[in-house]
Amino acid sequence: MNLLKEELKNQIPKIQADIKKVLDEKGEKTISEVTVSQAYSGMRGIKAFVCDTSSVSAEKGLIIRGIPLLDITHILPEEVFFLLLTGRLPSEEETNDLKDEFSSQLNVPDYVWNILNEMPEDAHPMTMFNTGILSMQGESVFRKRYDDGMPKSEFWEAILEDGIRLLAKLPALGAGIYRMRFQKGARIEPDPKKDWAGNFVHMIGLPDDSGDFHRLMQLYFMLHCDHEGGNVSAFASHTVASALSDPYYAVTAGLNGLAGPLHGLANQECLKFVLSVRDEFGGLPSEEELKEYCWSRLNNGRVIPGYGHAVLRCPDPRFSAFIDFGQGHIANDDVFGIVDLLFKVVPGVLKEHGKAKNPWPNVDAASGSLLYYYGLKEFNFYTVLFSISRTMGMISQMVWERALGIPITRPKSITTDWIKTSV
Repeated sequence: MNLLKEELKNQIPKIQADIKKVLDEKGEKTISEVTVSQAYSGMRGIKAFVCDTSSVSAEKGLIIRGIPLLDITHILPEEVFFLLLTGRLPSEEETNDLKDEFSSQLNVPDYVWNILNEMPEDAHPMTMFNTGILSMQGESVFRKRYDDGMPKSEFWEAILEDGIRLLAKLPALGAGIYRMRFQKGARIEPDPKKDWAGNFVHMIGLPDDSGDFHRLMQLYFMLHCDHEGGNVSAFASHTVASALSDPYYAVTAGLNGLAGPLHGLANQECLKFVLSVRDEFGGLPSEEELKEYCWSRLNNGRVIPGYGHAVLRCPDPRFSAFIDFGQGHIANDDVFGIVDLLFKVVPGVLKEHGKAKNPWPNVDAASGSLLYYYGLKEFNFYTVLFSISRTMGMISQMVWERALGIPITRPKSITTDWIKTSV
């Protein structure tokens, strides 16, 4: 982390000066107008705050620090975290420095496992994961230094240190919960010689003789790292962190949002749908059979899970990356075959149906089928994997928000009566 911290120390004064210049020159300019319908519809589309770690283009999908996602699907999760924070890809030395920092912070405290052992046997893995993170709040460097009178100029450093310590532990926490919750045997200790994703694969205990599951998890953790600042998990985390709550509080808040079925939990709903197609046809249907099945579902007032997105108006590049991986590594598998065939069938059906603003697939349409293929079949665990990755984006945003002195988030709400009489 020393090299990463030095890079940020060099960047922060320059970015602070640049933003001051922007505010001096354009601080009174209007960037958005709000309609009454937007005020009643979850603030959809309202431009109201700044997030520089990533952006989402309706036509291109996720762009990380100015780089389209599909241009960097080959990089490691450690490298994408460095990119999120600094705006550039790390050198080999910087990557190894960050890996070493993660390796020094791998172990989850024993009291966390004691707490999780007391939870109901049928507790949802996300409940266990968030409980584990929150239980470590007493370890927060930011909290301790804040209580000791840390100057504001050092807030970002304490957030970064907390973030590294927390991120390092998440693969062990997630893998340990998997083995505990699904009765897979004793926990497997982390290996400091392995990379972040490799340690997760090692600790979860699934066979991986080919190394393809390791490669999939490197891709999975990289692809889910961030999705600008306005999605539920990022915005919830941002709001809580703006109160100077430490990363353990703020990340847990964001992940509680990610656990909703309209957000991160959607991946398991998509896999349930794919498995229902397999069960309906006893395997991989023909293209015509699948088309009729989708029409029947739509005509009965049901949606096609995994298709449509609040922002995107193109195939989600994260979906495209997963499809490319599956086509390159998986053969003769009915579950992935159905996902691949759905991509050929569903957009045309939805366009003809005419009610979907976006007929294209999102990331959830593909991710579960790949995990299922490699033996991770407990799909109520999938959102934990999403959480391990998305924490990188939350931490990156928190570091910069504290470095730039972004104040507490406090939008003004108005009443229905005010709208009736004042608009």
